Amino acid sequence: MNSPSSANPARTPARHATAALGWQDIVWLAAIVVIGINLRPLLTSISPLMTTIRTATGLSFYGASLLTSLPVVAMGVGAFGAGALTRTIGETRGVALGLLAIALACAARWTASSGAALLATALLAGVGVAAIQALLPVVMKQRFHARVPLAMGVFSASMMGGGGLGASLSPWVSRAAQSWQAGLAVWAIPACIALLCWWALNRRPSSNSAADHAASTNADTVSLWRTRRAWTLGLYFGVVNGGYTSLVAWLPAFYQQRGMSVAASGSLLAGMTVFQAAAALLLPLAAASFRDRRPWLALGLTAQLAGLLGLIVWPDTAALLWVGLAGAGLGGTFSVTLVTAMDHSADHRMAGKLVAFTQGVGFIVAAIAPVVAGVVRGWSGSFSVAWIMLAGCVVAMIAVGFLFSPRSYGEWRR
Repeated sequence: MNSPSSANPARTPARHATAALGWQDIVWLAAIVVIGINLRPLLTSISPLMTTIRTATGLSFYGASLLTSLPVVAMGVGAFGAGALTRTIGETRGVALGLLAIALACAARWTASSGAALLATALLAGVGVAAIQALLPVVMKQRFHARVPLAMGVFSASMMGGGGLGASLSPWVSRAAQSWQAGLAVWAIPACIALLCWWALNRRPSSNSAADHAASTNADTVSLWRTRRAWTLGLYFGVVNGGYTSLVAWLPAFYQQRGMSVAASGSLLAGMTVFQAAAALLLPLAAASFRDRRPWLALGLTAQLAGLLGLIVWPDTAALLWVGLAGAGLGGTFSVTLVTAMDHSADHRMAGKLVAFTQGVGFIVAAIAPVVAGVVRGWSGSFSVAWIMLAGCVVAMIAVGFLFSPRSYGEWRR
């Protein structure tokens, strides 16, 4: 069933997006923040400690890159199972199961002493993140129907903020405990806290209405595997986020190669995530009053391109500026892309299915980027070639973004 807004997709002023939030909405947004913080430290906590981990485990550059790319692959593959998870246990329990997987994976890193053990924990945590990233937007679309950009912005910003905490706190915990395993395992604590908060918020499960069941049935009849727009969104999301996975995996190593300390390079990555978090929140809010998201996608990609060019040409001059620009572009484009995917349907189940497919394809594509960057680094001895490749991909995605016209939202299933 199409809403009035979907009947005229070019005009949808978000007059409700800035309305006063009730206390229940604030509590839900707080829970989203607590959950989102847990979705990136498993990636960013690895990067500042990469040299130490490689020395302790004997991992090659290729093997070390898998610590970042493998969970991203799991995020992608796991997203395709979101529909089955919804049908069997529902979104609420699926999110809880994802948090439990993250908590167990992080806790297991306390005793990990080999590359194989670390890769196993990365896989488990990636599956947990996949469940949350695929199912929580469905809940947000239903709960914050008139404020989707706000909810998605808060969710994305909390993810980016969690990534910054992982990059900055893990080296500190590692030094304090004199154990790199402790720097990785500490993130089991916030995962457990998030699980308790989610349980407290959903102690009384809501019953599914007949309309909601009908919407679920309608969503299940649509095959996204044969839908051109779903594939376009997925590939776009993946190429854009290839910049994120590559920078998370190799930015500290890039600057350590140029003489920067482990702590300083970790702080630089944390600084990048601060800009990511700010843009992930602010860019979708700025775009909330405009049905056409394309100018905002182009703005985010332009910032990312400027940052990459700075890393290529002037890496030692104003490093925080280039990293900040790249981070702002990555964070803003991430959240606006997901909002754009959700714009394609007023039905929260169908929108959630499209977002899950977008992330499924996207994260698999994004997982390739740090592996390629690691291979290129081993072959050339420098990351400059990898940054040039990423910059070329950004230019291509600026062109692809113009395909997402609001007028095409009503025809995307054809």
